[in-house]
Amino acid sequence: MASLFNKVARFAKSPQGRRMIAEAQRMAKDPHKRKQAMNALNKLRGKGPKGGGTPPYRPH
Repeated sequence: MASLFNKVARFAKSPQGRRMIAEAQRMAKDPHKRKQAMNALNKLRGKGPKGGGTPPYRPH
């Protein structure tokens, strides 16, 4: 059975995979999409767009 990495690599080399990679690269260059991605990442991290939220746990 092929490993997950081998399956992903094989998909990335397929025509559909190449199209998806090109679309992801194009979207990464769009400033609006970059801001949306950063807002989503900050929300997951608990920082939210307004800077609120619970600070991450940091043991001493």
